[in-house]
Amino acid sequence: MQNTKSSKQFFEKAKTCIPGGVNSPVRAFNSVGGIPRFIRSAKGPFLYDVDGNEYVDTICSWGPAIVGHANETVISAIRESMNLGLSFGAPTEGETRLAEIIKKHLPATDMVRLTSSGTEATMSAIRLARGYTNKTKIVKFEGCYHGHVDSLLVKAGSGLLTLGNPTSGGVPDSFAAETIVLPYNNLEKLNDCFNLLGDEIAGVIIEPIAGNMNLVKPDQDFLKCLREQCTKYNSVLIFDEVMTGFRVSMGGAQEIYGIDPDLTTLGKVIGGGMPMGAVTGKKQIMEYLAPIGPVYQAGTLSGNPVAVAAGIATLTIVTKEDFFPKLTKITSEFTRELEKIAKENNIRSFCCDSVGGMFGIYFRQTIPKTFEDMMDSDVNFFKIFFHEMLANGVYLAPSPYEAGFLSVSHEGEAITKILTAAESSFKSINAKKNK
Repeated sequence: MQNTKSSKQFFEKAKTCIPGGVNSPVRAFNSVGGIPRFIRSAKGPFLYDVDGNEYVDTICSWGPAIVGHANETVISAIRESMNLGLSFGAPTEGETRLAEIIKKHLPATDMVRLTSSGTEATMSAIRLARGYTNKTKIVKFEGCYHGHVDSLLVKAGSGLLTLGNPTSGGVPDSFAAETIVLPYNNLEKLNDCFNLLGDEIAGVIIEPIAGNMNLVKPDQDFLKCLREQCTKYNSVLIFDEVMTGFRVSMGGAQEIYGIDPDLTTLGKVIGGGMPMGAVTGKKQIMEYLAPIGPVYQAGTLSGNPVAVAAGIATLTIVTKEDFFPKLTKITSEFTRELEKIAKENNIRSFCCDSVGGMFGIYFRQTIPKTFEDMMDSDVNFFKIFFHEMLANGVYLAPSPYEAGFLSVSHEGEAITKILTAAESSFKSINAKKNK
């Protein structure tokens, strides 16, 4: 049995002054049960909790730690920046350097506006789409998450003309009524929506590779049709690449699928582990932002010099020619071996998928293509597997609906440890079944 005494004590104390004891809900382990681990430090592919337990990390801070935790190059850049001051509330040269790196590698980027989080970026992109088109309705897709923006915390209505319903307290019906929710990868519903409401649609926001209903890849024809409909009706196509930007390839999902969005939202990797987001896109749309346009957007810590330094250092590593081939190989070989181990242990409802350094494990027989597919998973089996892996020193995402992430530092020892833990976990599960 793992020692979790200190984590339990910290959690009980946290619940007296922090709602639920956590500052982001998934950290509370509500989806899997048990005691959330309080992390003291991390290095490379490993996490170390307050009880001294070591874990192979498979979420990498939900994506940013793509070069490994506490990478010396990144830490050195942060130290150097901190010594000059933490925040100025004025422009810095680093902001332009980071924008130039992003612009160089993202196909559909002419200009960049930095924010302090991915949520800020998507919120700003939605406002910009409405300001640019002078239309109000936004289309999103079931299972895609775009931060805790009021108008995007919405579930599907009962029919195409029934607009979204709030999925969170504090979101007025009137906000949700401006949002249309469609099924992911469904061409027929997409075309029907634009045929009926195209003239009212300011923009469409989508995770071009979904990561918030676990990893779900798009159909090429679906993305192509989406681009065509947005062009036809002068609606702004927004790719939410907060998760996939500089994570699945050097040019994100838009490079992989050859689709140019009008706007792109970024976060996670571009901050190298520090709070950071960005809205990027075509010049004619981006110039609608203040101070040169009518759409107001601001942030005291936007372009924070320390976060910018971390981002530049991380992207300098990530954009090297051999980085993504190496990361992709590590991740694809890992998922292939994991499937093999499951099969050898007669685990039938199990499969995996990956793209770049992003992966999904599914407790179902086939790789999901839709939100409905993902809901048809053996959630109870996942919970058992999660705790078996945790006990064997592997930290998986504490939810069956979250994608996983690896870093280049996972090569070798860390991957071996995950696969060994999986072998042990599957054998343990089978043994308990047969009792």
